[in-house]
Amino acid sequence: MTIAIIGGTGLDQLDGLQVGEKIALDTPYGAPSAPVQQGTYNGKPVFFLARHGERHEWPPHRVNYRANMYALKQLGVEQVIAVNAVGGIHHDMGPAVISVPDQIIDYTWGRIHTYSDDEHSPLEHIDFTYPYAERTRELLVRAADAAGVIVLARGVYGCTQGPRLETAAEIRRMQRDGCDLVGMTAMPEAPLAREIGLDYASLCVVANWAAGCTDELITMEAIEATLKVGMDNIRKILQQVLVLG
Repeated sequence: MTIAIIGGTGLDQLDGLQVGEKIALDTPYGAPSAPVQQGTYNGKPVFFLARHGERHEWPPHRVNYRANMYALKQLGVEQVIAVNAVGGIHHDMGPAVISVPDQIIDYTWGRIHTYSDDEHSPLEHIDFTYPYAERTRELLVRAADAAGVIVLARGVYGCTQGPRLETAAEIRRMQRDGCDLVGMTAMPEAPLAREIGLDYASLCVVANWAAGCTDELITMEAIEATLKVGMDNIRKILQQVLVLG
């Protein structure tokens, strides 16, 4: 299958990607966050898209998710692996832990979340019972095992609006709702992928404990240090994905 990797915070560029071409696409929904990089990674063909732009200029609520997914579909992509930096809520989801989530709870608002939003588009009621493609989730777990990286193969991703981090009370509510992780970009990325037939799954690296889960203040310096460790392991997994995929 033709694979695309969407990089988020901490993975604006994919080290080791041998870039063949940067493809600046236009779509009926506008331009994607950045030109799509086409190339090879670990000897295998792959596309790479920086979710937040080449200069990390797009905050989560302003990412053009529709254009991003549509552009990948135009390029013949079949399988999408999203990399997400998240906060840990569940006690197993500490800093630098990597999760392959299997469920999502959406707390966002005001984002354009579907292609079925005007009289020119067919109305689609997609089945979203299981928001991540199971075969792609299984590929990520197998790749992690091959890379010798421990991952948690389940998790509920709570998606908040951002760009601010959450309050301790909001995290307590999310914990009661059953969230294990908190991030800002899984929605509407996942349902848009489902609507246009892309197999989509996520690798989440925990950057920090969510608000109120520890007495320590959340600082960008600590987040960046943790992401460096986590993203090194993400890259090892992605290398194996392209061997196995």
